[in-house]
This record gives sequence, C-alpha cells and structure tokens, in this order.
Amino acid sequence: MGSIEARGLTLSYGGTSIFESLNLTIPDGLVTVFIGSNGCGKSTLLRSMARLLKPRDGAVVLDGKDIARLSSKEVARKLSILPQGPSAPEGLTVLQLVKQGRYPYQSWLQQWSREDEESVRSALEATGMAAFAERPLDSLSGGQRQRAWIAMTLAQQTDIILLDEPTTYLDLTHQIEILDLLHELNGRDKRTIVMVLHDINLACRYADHIVAIREGAVYAQGNPADIVDASLIEAVFSLRCDVIRDPLYGTPLCIPHGKSARKNVREAFVH
Repeated sequence: MGSIEARGLTLSYGGTSIFESLNLTIPDGLVTVFIGSNGCGKSTLLRSMARLLKPRDGAVVLDGKDIARLSSKEVARKLSILPQGPSAPEGLTVLQLVKQGRYPYQSWLQQWSREDEESVRSALEATGMAAFAERPLDSLSGGQRQRAWIAMTLAQQTDIILLDEPTTYLDLTHQIEILDLLHELNGRDKRTIVMVLHDINLACRYADHIVAIREGAVYAQGNPADIVDASLIEAVFSLRCDVIRDPLYGTPLCIPHGKSARKNVREAFVH
C-alpha cells in the first residue's frame, strides 16, 4: 500500500492563501473523503497531493519522499488522479482511453507488453466496461463515461487513487453505482482512495475516514460515526440540521433544517 501526507503544506490559489502549514496524513488502504463548503479548498488540496499545484511552502510526501523531487513517471506509477469533469478527444474509444493509463510504464526500451494488455483487460472487467471497449467515449451515458475514466486510473495500477468529485453531474442512480464500484475496489485491492464529495450523507456512507475542512484548516477528521454530528455540520457548512442514524447502513444521516420545513411544522401545529 502507498502512503501520502502533507507536511507543513502552504497553498495559495489565484493569489489567495488557502492553507497555512497544513499537516495531514491519509490513512493507508482506506477510503478517505474530503468534505467542506464551496471554496474551502478541498479540490485545491487534492490537486496539490497529485503534484498539479505547487505549494508555497512545505511538501507532499509520497511513500516517504517529497513528491516534488520525483519524476513524473515515478509519481504516475504510485498515484493516479481523476480530475473533475475530465475530457477526451472526440471519437476516442473506451479501450484507447484505458490504454492511456499504461503511459507511465512505456519507454523506448519498454514498449507495449503482455503486462500492459493484462492491466487494461483487468481494469475494463473490474469496472464492467469490457463490453463497451470499442465504443466511442462520447456515445456513452454519464455513468458509463465515468466508469471508463475510472478504468483508466485502475490500469495505472497505483496504490493511491485521488478523485475530485467523481459523482458530479451524475443522477442518483449513477452516483451510487460509481461509489459502490470504488468501495468494492478498495475492499478487494486495499488501494488507498481519496475523494472530494459534496453530498455529506454519501460521504458518511462510503468513507472510512472523513476530513472536514473549514477556513483553510482541518476542522475535524476521523470515522464518520465518531465525528459527524449537528455541531460539525453547522460549523463546517453553516447549516442547522439533525443528524440521525441511517436506518440501512448505521452511518450518520444529515436532515437539514430549511425554512420551508420550519414553516410546514408551524402550519401543522396551527391547523
């Protein structure tokens, strides 16, 4: 299993400071989810962990080494990232896309091999995309396209997978489909998975470890059952709510207090 952590990490974006001297260790072999309000820096932190954003100070440490000192291919053999809303050239097939995941292993001396072929086949089968291998990516549904992109990251055979809002723009059925897939992959291969999710209830259901971010700092982290309550939701999201036990999964379930809900309660008492 791979290990990744932030040590004294200071990040800025567009001239605005986001994090100052952040220390954060991602648990090995588990599913970690970053939560927080819009603009709190979740995606910025994830991008810095993938070396897509250079820190002002501090370091991201990958398997005990400063990620900035590793070559691009070294990083790509240890860590894969699926950004939010990825795009591909028109007409690219699923198979062609998934083969891109083997780029870190190619060189003048090491051309396409039986191991590459097996990695691609395994990734297609694991994501249920083998039957769609010859289909153009742009002919697929949103959920199928997302599965194809995840297959590409799996073909890299990295111990760490980072995903920035992998369920964005998907309907609820496809959100559950994608999160179930990632949960199964983690359980089977013990890969370390780090995601940014907006839906707090899905985050609680699928995460082994939650990192709640507020105002450029880690407000709380831990198992969802241990840290997610009404006070955390109000502090992190500025939202009043009740947090109950999910009757199906036993995980925290957030019930927001909305104006319409309060109005309906008042009207019920009046009538």
